[in-house]
Amino acid sequence: MTVPKADKFAPHPVKDQFPGVEFCVNSNPPWAEAIILAFQHYLVMLGTIVIISSIIVPPMGGTNVEKARLIQTMLFVSGCNTLSQTLFGTRLPVVIGGSFRFVVPMLFVALQNRYSFYLNPVDRFRHTMRGMQGALMISSLLPILLGFLGIWRIVVRYLSPLSAVPLVTLVGVGLYAQGFPLLAQCIEIGLPELLLLVLFSQYVPYWLKSKWVDRFAVLISVLTVWAYASLLTAAGAYKNRPPNTQFSCRVDRSGLVSGASWIKFPSPFQWGQPTFHAGETFVMLAAAFVSLIESTGTFIAAARYGSATHVPSSVLSRGAAWLGIGILMDGLWGTGIGSTASVENVGLLAVTKVGSRRVVQMSAGFMFLFSILGKFGAIVASIPLPIIGALYCVLFAYMSSAGLGLLQYCNLNSYRTKFILGFSLFMGLSVPQYFNGYVVTTGNGPIRSRSTWVHTNIFGNHFA
Repeated sequence: MTVPKADKFAPHPVKDQFPGVEFCVNSNPPWAEAIILAFQHYLVMLGTIVIISSIIVPPMGGTNVEKARLIQTMLFVSGCNTLSQTLFGTRLPVVIGGSFRFVVPMLFVALQNRYSFYLNPVDRFRHTMRGMQGALMISSLLPILLGFLGIWRIVVRYLSPLSAVPLVTLVGVGLYAQGFPLLAQCIEIGLPELLLLVLFSQYVPYWLKSKWVDRFAVLISVLTVWAYASLLTAAGAYKNRPPNTQFSCRVDRSGLVSGASWIKFPSPFQWGQPTFHAGETFVMLAAAFVSLIESTGTFIAAARYGSATHVPSSVLSRGAAWLGIGILMDGLWGTGIGSTASVENVGLLAVTKVGSRRVVQMSAGFMFLFSILGKFGAIVASIPLPIIGALYCVLFAYMSSAGLGLLQYCNLNSYRTKFILGFSLFMGLSVPQYFNGYVVTTGNGPIRSRSTWVHTNIFGNHFA
C-alpha cells in the first residue's frame, strides 16, 4: 500500500483506527491474562453500582440488608445485559451497568408522599421499589421502539465527526461530579490511589519497557491502596473521627458483608407486583432518553479504543434497542436504576489498550458469580468509595479525550467548525447549570403552570 505524500510527512497523520491497541475487538489475549483483565472490568463497574445503591437505598427506607440484595440484583442484571449487548447488540466491548442519569428520577420516586405512609422501613422500601419497577418498564419502550423501528438509525445517520465530538466529550465531562469530589471525601486514601494509577499507567511502563504494567495498573493500584486503608483502619486512625469520615475512609463501615446472604439467586418480581404512576413514568422516560444519547457516545468511544472501524448507524440503532431491553430487565428484576453503556469501562479499555470483546464477556461471568455468592461479592464491594473516585478521574478523562480525538477529521481552520464546536460544548455545560441553579434557588422548575400535577410530578416540589 502506497502512503500518500501528505500523510508521510505529517507529524500525526489521520487514522481511521486507533493505533497502539494490543488486542482489538475480535482478537483475544491469553486466557490467564484475559481473566485478570475481566476482573478489572468487574471491579470498575462494581464501584458504580455501590455508589448508586448508597445514594438511593436510604431514602427508600432500606437497610444494609436491602442494599446488599440490591447490589446482587444489579450485578446479575448487568451481567445479562452485557452479554446480550456484546452478542446481539453492537457487539462492541462495552459493559452495560447502572446509570447515574437515573439517580435523580429515582430519588424523585423515593420521596413521593404516597410512600411516606408506610411506617415500617422494609414495607416502604418494597412499595417504593415497585413504583420504580413500573416506571422503568414503561420507559424501556422508548429505546426499544426507537431502535427496532429504525428511528434511531435515521437520527445517528446525520452524526458527523464534528457533531460526535461534543457528544462523546460531554458524556465524560458531564460526570465530573463523580470524580474528585468523591475522591476528596477521604483525601489520604483517594489521592494516593490517583497518583499510583497515573504512575503505573503512564510512567512505569516506559521506565521498565514493559507492556503488562499499564495493563493491570487499576488492579495493582487498588490492591495497594486498599491494603494501606486497611492498615489505617486497624491502627485506629479513624476511631474518633466524624461518622461521615469513618464511612468514607474505613474498610469495615459499608455493612455489606453482614447484610449480604451467602447464596441468593435474583429472580423477577422479587419485590412484588410493579405499580404504575404517570408522573414517575414521565421523569423516567426523560432519563431513558438521556441514557440512550449517553450510550450512543459511549459506543463510539468503545469502537475507537477497541480499534474497530466506524460504527454504522444500523449497529448503533440495534445497540439502542438492546439497551432498552436492558432497562426492561431492570424493571422486571427490580434493580432500582436504569442501565447505560458504562463510561468508566470504556476508559479502562484505553488504560489497558485491550479492546477484546471476549474480555468484557468474561467480566459478565464475574458479575453472575458474585451476584449469587453474596458474601464474597460483598467483600470486594467494601472497597472505600474514594478509591473508586480516584479511578473515575482517569477513566472519565479517557472518555472525554476520545471525543476530542475525533477533531482530526474536522477542518479546524473553518470559522463555522469553530462555532459549532465551541457553541455545542459551552451550551452543553451551561444549559444544565441553569436548570440546576433554578431549582436550588426557587425550589421549582422554570416553567410556570397552574397545574399542580406539572409542579408535583415533573419538577418535584418534594425537593424544595
